[in-house]
Amino acid sequence: MWIGTLYALAAGLMWGFVFVAPLLLPDYPAALLSFGRYLAFGLIALPLAWLDRRRLRALTRADWWAALELALIGNIVYYLLLSAAIQRAGGPLPTMIIGTLPVVIALVSNRRDARRDGRLPWARLAPSLLAIGVGIAMVNRAELAALAPGADLAAYALGALFAVGAVACWTWYPLRNADWLRAHGNRSPTTWATAQGLATLPLALAGYLGFLIWSSTGGAGGFALPFGPRPALYVVLMVLIAFFASWLGTLCWNQASQRLPTTLAGQLIVFETLAALAYAFMLRGQAPGGATLAGIALLVVGVSWALRAKPEPLAAQAAH
Repeated sequence: MWIGTLYALAAGLMWGFVFVAPLLLPDYPAALLSFGRYLAFGLIALPLAWLDRRRLRALTRADWWAALELALIGNIVYYLLLSAAIQRAGGPLPTMIIGTLPVVIALVSNRRDARRDGRLPWARLAPSLLAIGVGIAMVNRAELAALAPGADLAAYALGALFAVGAVACWTWYPLRNADWLRAHGNRSPTTWATAQGLATLPLALAGYLGFLIWSSTGGAGGFALPFGPRPALYVVLMVLIAFFASWLGTLCWNQASQRLPTTLAGQLIVFETLAALAYAFMLRGQAPGGATLAGIALLVVGVSWALRAKPEPLAAQAAH
């Protein structure tokens, strides 16, 4: 349980970096951020795949289709929506909407995966979900209160809509990913992370080339090609995020998913929210206020509370 929790914490710390790139590159289209990140991820996966070629050859055609689905929805589409949300609504609002993932995943998986993982009685799950939900609401309220007067509310609304779409993508992704990992307990999480990187490569390459062709016809308003107006920063950020967030973060999450029930693992995505908030405040050069700190404390309490609850087999609950 605790080893799985530490892996989830490591994944959250690395995934928090994905919220930084749209803030550092606000003039870059969300498509270029998403395709660039996952093109770098796919290229990083190539030498890793060569080293792990024996175990990769053991994957079936169905496994590769599963990896392709996860790569498309959980990687490219998710980050496309998240980047667009951050660029339109700033960092805090999308971060808080994404922060509802622990609650959403727990609610979905506690019903969906009860036969496999057992079910956490709602009476035990409710306090942790309530603490997480209230904590997220407190942080969100404090951040929204700090908005500059005259902010573009339409842009914020559109950003919120994109963030909700990202939540939908990443509610599906960990559930589907956990299905595969739990059904293939003899397979290496490292191999599965590399497989997803390989599956992402052709999708990202096609998307990046499509963006370049579209931009060359004037579709991006004269955007500098192929790496934008700040090519060095863009390339470095894409490579760093691809390695730490996409590959290493996925590896850590796979390790956690094999050790933890999906209901609890879903709540541990809160570590990503906490990390993203910490990085955002570092970029601002200011400390969070009292309400924000109180909200963060509630998030931590909610996660800690959740870890104390143990799923019960359905038969045991029925007998009780």
